[in-house]
Amino acid sequence: MTEEKQKQLGKTLWAIADQLRGAMDADDFRDYMLSFLFLRYLSDNYEAAAKKELGKDYPQVEADDRSVPLTIWYANNAADVPTFEKQMRRKVHYVILPMHLWSSIAHMARTQNGELLNVLQSGFRYIENESFQSTFQGLFSEIDLASSKLGKGYPERNAKLCAIIKKIAEGLADFSTDIDALGDAYEYLIGQFAAGSGKKAGEFYTPQPISDILSTIVTLDSQEPATGKKERLESVMDFACGSGSLLLNVRKRMGPHGIGKIYGQEKNITTYNLARMNMLLHGVKDTEFEIFHGDTLTNDWEMLRELNPAKQPKFDAVVANPPFSYRWENSDALADDVRFKNHGLAPKSAADFAFLLHGFHFLKDEGVMAIILPHGVLFRGGAEERIRTKLLKDGHIDTVIGLPSNLFYSTGIPVCILVLKKCKKPDDVLFINAAEQFVKGKRQNQLTDEHIAQIIETYQFRKEKARYSRRVEMAEIEKNDFNLNISRYISTAVGEAEIDLEATHAKLVEIEKDIAAAKEKHNAFLKELGLSPLP
Repeated sequence: MTEEKQKQLGKTLWAIADQLRGAMDADDFRDYMLSFLFLRYLSDNYEAAAKKELGKDYPQVEADDRSVPLTIWYANNAADVPTFEKQMRRKVHYVILPMHLWSSIAHMARTQNGELLNVLQSGFRYIENESFQSTFQGLFSEIDLASSKLGKGYPERNAKLCAIIKKIAEGLADFSTDIDALGDAYEYLIGQFAAGSGKKAGEFYTPQPISDILSTIVTLDSQEPATGKKERLESVMDFACGSGSLLLNVRKRMGPHGIGKIYGQEKNITTYNLARMNMLLHGVKDTEFEIFHGDTLTNDWEMLRELNPAKQPKFDAVVANPPFSYRWENSDALADDVRFKNHGLAPKSAADFAFLLHGFHFLKDEGVMAIILPHGVLFRGGAEERIRTKLLKDGHIDTVIGLPSNLFYSTGIPVCILVLKKCKKPDDVLFINAAEQFVKGKRQNQLTDEHIAQIIETYQFRKEKARYSRRVEMAEIEKNDFNLNISRYISTAVGEAEIDLEATHAKLVEIEKDIAAAKEKHNAFLKELGLSPLP
């Protein structure tokens, strides 16, 4: 499917969402819309694999026949079903019963079948608990099919669901069944819902241009970025992964076989479910990723609480867009936490450095971390100054990138990207001031492909450019009391141009001559008309 068709598909689905949600809050309707798109993806993928597996035994139906081929096959081959499902679990890693397939659900919606709601409920439960080799419990926990927002009673709710699913099915029918396009449509809808969610959008969405910058940085060779992209990442982690778009962007750059395993953590239950769906929707098998629902700051993921350094997980790449200046409980107990004890605790008023230190602790020695943070981390005093100083003295801060304001749906403040490494070759810090490089939009400012390319090229080759980028030695940073405010190191002021007096005088003489010639011509016209000339 072409890029134009993909955009058209996304816009079609968004128009359907806008038309059908009625009085329902956009954030609530998002969960229904995205879940049905997810079911469509799983079904298409499963039916394609089933057709290949069964070969000539796959039932053929006429174009105008609404029968579901797998429903026919199951009815005629009951004894062979267990073997077939075992093969499907091996090949596509999951099973969907024929009655739960999108084609079955869409047919029920078209015929206003009164059992649709019940079948959907049983289908969601089956996918959560039995479809996959690993369970996805709670995957649809935020979709309340008994919600009064769908209708007062069962008949109304069932009718509403029939209307929604029928409209989505009609919208999708106009496009190719290319399953990769559904993943792109899913991302498009997440972005559109984010645009309408205001501050809530920060919980689940990183704007694509910023995601592109972070994902490119961590996929370049960490020690020699100039040599280009790494051949393989054994692991990548995002400890505030939202809907998982950042992790998927890293995977896209590395290729489907370029990453060993993807790890994510998300505290918000709705967003956590979005991330798991998003992984599967983009063809990431359930064995190739692990998303954990829990609090990053208290580190309640058992896998990361391993005390034996030899067994503790470490990651090749860490990316993150954590909540900005989040208030947290920096209890005394956390002072001895392995993540913080060498640097100190971030203040209660802003957990920015707590998030940073969490990710940095789990970074491999040869790894690279890129994190989005508010500018305050560059210059605030107190505990943050002590943490920043320690990181600088130990040579862990590699690059500071200042971005324009108003790039996010959730906040208008300017942000920065910090690139950190446990082992880095340059003994200086690269500063990039990209704050003035943007295109002004109606609601958000935009970074173009050229802006992104300039940032990446400057980082990759450690280039210096007047009023844009500069490599700063540690001695100078120390003189500035380890303050990383970009304006201290890169001047954006444009000096006044020197005036060439001779050239200016010559230009004035020419102007005077032109005026005299024009006046003479004008007076000639006045004379012909019998009028008095100008003095």
